[in-house]
Amino acid sequence: MSDWIHCNAALLIIDAQKGFVDAVFDASAAIDNIRRLLEAARDANLPVIQTQEMHRRSQVDFGRELDGSEGIHCLEGSDEVDIIDDLRPLDGEYVIVKRRYSAFFATDLELLLKGLNVQTLIVCGFLTDVCVHYTCADAHQHNYFVKVVADAVSGSTREAHEASLRAIRYLQREAVTDTVQTIGQLAAISKLNP
Repeated sequence: MSDWIHCNAALLIIDAQKGFVDAVFDASAAIDNIRRLLEAARDANLPVIQTQEMHRRSQVDFGRELDGSEGIHCLEGSDEVDIIDDLRPLDGEYVIVKRRYSAFFATDLELLLKGLNVQTLIVCGFLTDVCVHYTCADAHQHNYFVKVVADAVSGSTREAHEASLRAIRYLQREAVTDTVQTIGQLAAISKLNP
């Protein structure tokens, strides 16, 4: 699957929110690469889907999430839930609000992807070892090709980031890519879809 030009793709930006910028290593480099991917996807007329983690102020929807290392985060109405300014969606792009790590869990993402006839998900965003990892695992289980852009995701630590990329690659051998390679593929798609 090294050449996925003909496998209907969408860019899936996971939780590129202000509340996660300080929670990851080297956020500015990842954000810059996400911005480059976003521009390339728009040029190629690919669907752009962003997820936004958001919890009710009553905290009723956190479930077991607070049993681990994470504290209360991304409460509705807080600045934490806002998408990073340079990455804000345009009219016609999609935003999926989610209450759990996986963008597939209890959302309408699957309906949207089926409606758009998407087969390949180009994944970037935050955190590699949490929401990106769980979304990629669920995408695999829903029979999507996954292309996680290693330098356009960032995790809680570099070690956790690398471990999650290895786990995703275990599921799909060619799942891990980088920004330069992905932009090259998107440029080829752009030529096919002027």
